[in-house]
Amino acid sequence: MIRTSGTPKTPHDGDVHVASIWDSAPCPVLVVDPGGDVIGSNEGARRLFAHAEEVGEDLTSGGLPHWLARAHHRHLQSATTPREAVSGSVVGRTFAAHPSRIENGDVVWWLVEDTDLRRAEQALRNERERAELLADISGALLSSLNLERCAEVTARMAADHLADAAVVIVPAQGRRHALTYAQAGAGITRTVASIDPRTVPGLAEALQGFPPVPTRWIDPEGIPDWSVPPGFAGPIGSVIVTPLPGHGVPAGVLILLRASTHRAFTDGEEVFARLFAARAGAALSAARLYAEQASITTTLLRELLPPRLERVHGVEYAGVYRASQDHERVGGDFYDVHPGADASRETFVVLGDVAGKGLEAAVLTGKIRSVLHALVPLSGDHQRILVLLNDALMNSHHTRFATLVLASVRRSAGQVLLRLTSAGHLPPLIVRADGRVEEAATGGTLVGALPDVRTRSVEVTLAPGETCLLYTDGITEARGGPLGDDFYGEERLREALRECARMPAEAVVERVQMLAAQWLGGGRHDDMATLAITNPAGGVDGFPGADDREGHEPRRREP
Repeated sequence: MIRTSGTPKTPHDGDVHVASIWDSAPCPVLVVDPGGDVIGSNEGARRLFAHAEEVGEDLTSGGLPHWLARAHHRHLQSATTPREAVSGSVVGRTFAAHPSRIENGDVVWWLVEDTDLRRAEQALRNERERAELLADISGALLSSLNLERCAEVTARMAADHLADAAVVIVPAQGRRHALTYAQAGAGITRTVASIDPRTVPGLAEALQGFPPVPTRWIDPEGIPDWSVPPGFAGPIGSVIVTPLPGHGVPAGVLILLRASTHRAFTDGEEVFARLFAARAGAALSAARLYAEQASITTTLLRELLPPRLERVHGVEYAGVYRASQDHERVGGDFYDVHPGADASRETFVVLGDVAGKGLEAAVLTGKIRSVLHALVPLSGDHQRILVLLNDALMNSHHTRFATLVLASVRRSAGQVLLRLTSAGHLPPLIVRADGRVEEAATGGTLVGALPDVRTRSVEVTLAPGETCLLYTDGITEARGGPLGDDFYGEERLREALRECARMPAEAVVERVQMLAAQWLGGGRHDDMATLAITNPAGGVDGFPGADDREGHEPRRREP
């Protein structure tokens, strides 16, 4: 009941008119005198405050809620009689109280309920916060394509924003699962263990991508130790197990844990956890796909990249390759060295340039290298090799052509004997020990474009300290210089090679590539490849005139 105090005032006509208004008002109305006592109310207010007394709500001695009593006091002290509403709650319902001062000094408080409005506003704020959180989560998860990093970010953000602790379980590799643990305010723990998913309700199904089981079906006391982060404080009070959906296949499972000292997960939190899991699953799936593609790319590149070479049967080999784009590792230029079975057998060397650049050219490069590798037993007949390669390219779906230079290399009595054949390629340059630079008189038609291949082979002898340089047109056609539009050209290349007499093979190719790069500056360029075949100035083992020893094994560094 609303309590009234003091001697009731005798109403005059105006008061009777006002009373008739509040009696018919659709909201609770209170009339409060300057002392803070309720001296009048309508039926709505009497029912409301009668219920407040029944549930034991704390009211002032004048019968007002404390928030309304303070507002009434401020209202009376205000000289300008402000009409701003104040807000508060009565028996769990919220009201906006609007004051109206009447002539005798009393104040009429109109209590307009806005419980549903406030709930809607709170729900809207919650949704906005969740949307912002999901955006932050997406940004954090998609900032890395590392699978382990994504799992750590998922566990960390889940523990910080959704629960007290979180566990991310990714699909098994063999019989073992990778587990990532996180607790709010603590570090990340990762491990790989053999687990039994059947010990957690719904986990085995979630790992297969089936919908999650309701949280109320999971008994927290039955959760196995492996599903709880190490050092988790307190007994578990509530558990959520939700799948991490991926692209076509499940990305894993997220387990959320809340201690018994905190409230259990609500239905809304369970729904939000699924939204979080959907974002996390997409990121984990993308990271896994990237890791698989990166592994495939690495394997393919291992086969496409030219080998790194050293000395084979007393002859030095060195090669340098630079793709047309700095971010690419493969292209249309290539080289290979196929050592003979022993020092008496010829070593087969090839350097080539496929029309075009980038990955498409690299694919044809790989095919040509594979065909040439299969034709190594025929390396004594360059013409035969080029005819067979030309037939293979003419019968394929590729429309690109290639230029090649072949070399058969054998060491004898301190000399290096070369047989060189160019198929539409720039002729090799011979750097003599006295600094002279000669052009090998070989030539021929390119492969993969015409039905017939015609070539002219030449034999060259390298004395100690002399080098044969094979190179692609990316070197001579490097465009740059002072004006930025001049070719590096063959003459500048010859001039650079004159200074390379008696230098090791690796120093020769490094110098050529360095000078070409300096000429380019920051300009665009084609693929560039160089390969040097050198008769060491000091002999096979560092002594002049030393010959190959029986059983000497070739050294060849693979990438």
